Formats: sequence, structure tokens, C-alpha cells
Amino acid sequence: MAKATKGSIALVSLGCAKNAVDLQVAAGNLVKAGYVLAKDQSRADTVIVNTCAFIESARLEAEREIRRALEMKRAGRYGRVVVSGCYPQRYPDAAAKFPGVDEWTGVPQKWVEPRIPALRLTGKAFAYLKIAEGCSHRCSYCAIPLIRGKYRPRPMRSILREARALVASGCREINVIAQDPMIWREGKVKLSGLLRRIDRIPGDFWVRVLYSYPNEITEDFVLWMLTSPHAVRYIDVPLQHTVPEVLEKMNRKATVAAALSAAEVLREAVPDITLRTTVMTGFPGESEARFGKMMSDLRRMQFDHLGAFAYSPEAGTKGFSMKGRPSHEIAKERERLVMAQQAEIWKARAGRLVGRVFRALVVSPGVARLESQAPDVDGVTYLYVRGSRRPPAVGEFVNVRIFGVKGFDLEGEVAGRRELA
Repeated sequence: MAKATKGSIALVSLGCAKNAVDLQVAAGNLVKAGYVLAKDQSRADTVIVNTCAFIESARLEAEREIRRALEMKRAGRYGRVVVSGCYPQRYPDAAAKFPGVDEWTGVPQKWVEPRIPALRLTGKAFAYLKIAEGCSHRCSYCAIPLIRGKYRPRPMRSILREARALVASGCREINVIAQDPMIWREGKVKLSGLLRRIDRIPGDFWVRVLYSYPNEITEDFVLWMLTSPHAVRYIDVPLQHTVPEVLEKMNRKATVAAALSAAEVLREAVPDITLRTTVMTGFPGESEARFGKMMSDLRRMQFDHLGAFAYSPEAGTKGFSMKGRPSHEIAKERERLVMAQQAEIWKARAGRLVGRVFRALVVSPGVARLESQAPDVDGVTYLYVRGSRRPPAVGEFVNVRIFGVKGFDLEGEVAGRRELA
């Protein structure tokens, strides 16, 4: 006789990895309580739409997905619609705009431990490990503190318990995440001490930290990266801008000196490191000359990966009422110019990878990622198997010889064990 369940659930995950972890925990606890994940995500007793509300484009996406879920409910494909995450947290009264939503709930206000750590939305090969919640910085463009609250570190014992469970379940890449992971601390133990404790877990796996303010990267963190048996040599250091006057308006004055020298300092400290950054265009005070200065700085720093987005003025932040903001059209055009320049930088840097052999993690059939490719934000490496070699399994580490570049992705051939450069 089949075991009775409380019903099926479908999941819609929007926004960043930190948001996805919240949904993952909630789904794990629901399964533990007797629900089952729907085999067909377009049909379920309950659909959970986990939303983002960081900037306007995220809010619009959230609203589209809520309306789509309600249309599915009216068509009889969903029984209940639950909206969770940042959108309800930031706009608690907006439920009235969406009649038919059965539950409207914000982000967790305290740590909720996953009762089934192996239940993760990322698949078998990799996972996100959240070590803190909220943010105590007050960047003038950012609404995260309004949504997520002040910075709250997760207890070390809890982090290590989940890390051990992830490795035991077959996870081969742990991505340590938080709004600001570099300032995690418990007593005298700082982030590097936590990472060294994760290093003690037996097994073959990678550890990646996402992400790092440029002025918070310590010598001890760099030493961990150089000596750890698990650390990938990859740092995501979100500059947002490079011009001091703009950074000061962003309330990121403390990052000015570090932002201008971040790439050179890190490359000198960590050989073969991969660097990623994010920049913003169109913030108040960004003149044409200042934008040109940022473009020049980015050409000099030669980041391996870069993301750009046009500034979105957010109510409740200091930047919302600042004068001197370029038009949205100008901000979007500058975003395009940044990414066009980065495409050329990537093309040149990626060309140097061709012919070399790297270790890679298979994340789905025929698809892998190098240490230099973080999940969701960077490209992937498409795998080709020649001759009688068996296709590598998901979650397996393989050596890959790069033979091509396709957009922001790579193409590689599975190589022998002894061919790693």
C-alpha cells in the first residue's frame, strides 16, 4: 500500500542563491512533514513562488510569476498558491493586488535548520551553504537591509553539520554564501578559521566563497586559499564602481583604495586566480567622464568575468532621492558598453585557455565547470567524449582539455588522468 501524503508541492525559485537556499530549507521541511515534490511542476496541490525584490526587474519578474501561478490555479492545475521570500517581506500589503494567493509570507527571521540536507535544488554535484543572513552595511543603492535585516551570523556548529551532510550526500562543490561572508565570526573564530574546519571534512570536494568586499579580504583568507586542499582559486569581488566620487555617494568610501588595486593585488598574491566583479552604471554622480574612467579602469584590471547592471532607484534607500542621476536610457546604454568591452576582454583571456587541461566538475550530463566558473553567474564547459571513453557521471571530477570558446562558455574534451597541466 502506498504511503499517504499531505499533497504535492511545486517550486518556483527566483532571485539569488541565498534566496534559493531559503526555498530549499522550506521544501526539505515540507517533505519531512509528509508532502512530496510534484513530478510535473505544472501540476501540484500547492505551488510555492519564492520571490526576489532587490531591483525593479526582479519585482516585475516576481509579479509575472505570481500572476502565472494564479492563472494555473484558475485552470485547475494548482490547488493552492503560496508566495514567499523578499517580495512579500518588502511589500506586505501587496497581497491585495493578487486575489487568490492563499499564503503570503516573507523571509525567515531566524535560522531554520534543513531537516533533509540532501534535498537541494542545485542537483547532486554542488550546493550553496549559507553562513549568515542580512546585511549591516548601508550602501545607498541597496534595499537588502530593508528586506533581510541586520547581519546575523549562522552558528558554526550548524554550518559544519550541514557541510558534513552535503559531502556525505555526494556534493562535490560547497559554495559558501552570505550577503557579506567575509565578516562572519563566532567568538575568536573568523571566516578563515571556519573554512579550515570545513577542510577537515574527509572527501574530495571544492570550496568556493561568494563573494568578497575588496577591503575585507585578509591575509589569512588569502593564506587559506593558497594552502587549503579544497579551496578554488576564485574570488568574486563586487566593485560596483571605480571612481572615488561615485563610490562615496554609494556609501562605499571604505572600498575606494582597495577597489582601484584589487585585481593587481590579488593576482600577485594568488597565482592563476580567477577574478569576477560586478559594476553598476547610471548611479547619481556618474558623469560621462566618470563613466569613461570606470571603463578605463576595467580595461586595466582585466577581470575574467564581469556582470553589469543599470542602477535601479529603490524607495527607502538614500540613493533614491539623490540628484544627478543619468536617465535610465543612458544607464542601460552604459551597461551595454561595459558588457561589450568585457566580451572582448573575455575573448582574449579565454583564448589563452585553449589547449590547456584543467580539472572540472561534471554538473549535468555533458556539462562541467572549471574552478574558474562559478555556478549560475559564469559560463560552463561543454564536454565531448572521444573514442571509447565512457561519459563522465554527474558529480565526477574529470580532466578536460579546452579546445574552443563559444560565447561566454568553453568547449572541452575529456582527457586522461595524467594530462592535467
